[in-house]
Amino acid sequence: MSAGAAPGGPELVAVLPAHRFDEAALARYLRGQLPGAGERIAVRQFQGGQSNPTFHLAAAGCEYVLRKQPPGHLLPSAHAVDREFRVIQALAGTAVPVPRVHLLCRDPGVIGTMFYIMDYVPGRVFLDRRLPGCAPAERRAMYDDMNRVLAALHQVDWRARGLTDFGRPQAYVARQVARWSRQYAACRWEAFPPMERLIEWLPARVPPDAQASIVHGDYRLGNLLFHPAEPRVVAVLDWELATLGDPLADLAYNLLTARLPESSGGVAEAELVALGIPGEAEYAAAYCRRTGRADAPGLEFMIVFAMFRLAAIVAGVYRRALDGNAADARAIERGAAFRDLAQRAWEYAQAIG
Repeated sequence: MSAGAAPGGPELVAVLPAHRFDEAALARYLRGQLPGAGERIAVRQFQGGQSNPTFHLAAAGCEYVLRKQPPGHLLPSAHAVDREFRVIQALAGTAVPVPRVHLLCRDPGVIGTMFYIMDYVPGRVFLDRRLPGCAPAERRAMYDDMNRVLAALHQVDWRARGLTDFGRPQAYVARQVARWSRQYAACRWEAFPPMERLIEWLPARVPPDAQASIVHGDYRLGNLLFHPAEPRVVAVLDWELATLGDPLADLAYNLLTARLPESSGGVAEAELVALGIPGEAEYAAAYCRRTGRADAPGLEFMIVFAMFRLAAIVAGVYRRALDGNAADARAIERGAAFRDLAQRAWEYAQAIG
């Protein structure tokens, strides 16, 4: 996974001005704690993330990844890199591939915010859901492995992994609706009726509690690292929204590709199928088969919920761009995407009735 132009390769850039920190202080802190950490550490920033800034560290032939909170005012409970660290550490050795984590630093005096360090895993990340540069058979295999890993995550025994206090399994969707309604209110810069209507519509239609599992919260193609040459997931990334809850929320979010507006990377299902990618019904059926489910009741509601939550997240990204502390310089473009998402979600809600 080099900084070149190979399909799926990372986009590494000089650290953005808003995210610069004392690299010498970081090197001093890491000395003796990480192999290869000495007087100097070369730091570059991964481009493309919209939440917790992520950096590539090169130290004496060793490579690591640093994830930190963004600078500036943070919304309540957002950017919880300590929770990311904990769940990645808990999943080590399971069927869910995750990087090895090394340390969590809660002291903001080191580089300004809390951060953690994990191994750098070579591989490919695809932000375009159409998987450009891949053959149809490879695309199909990659989506199937994404499905396999999601099913594996939802079958992890979270109690045995020490995560009994990682979240409240009961009333997950109801609490999520309330949480993202608050988050949206905290970053709201203008009135947008479709979003306000969703905030009224969702609470009255929350389905009954399902059996809880670990949920990733942002499980999508762009948060998966694929083997450099094989259609196989080698690491699941970006665990900021992970908790305990209804696994169908993850499945619904993972199914959004054909439902999203173009401004959020949506692709028509007919185009996906022509590219070799499984359609929505086939993908959901494969997940149900792998998890031993007969079906996925309430999935349409979960899709509306997933789009609402994504709209709230995108609104937060845009607000951070307005405030000047977004993780990606392109975040200012997300205002239109928020409006398109909220409008599309409200249309699906009206179709449900």
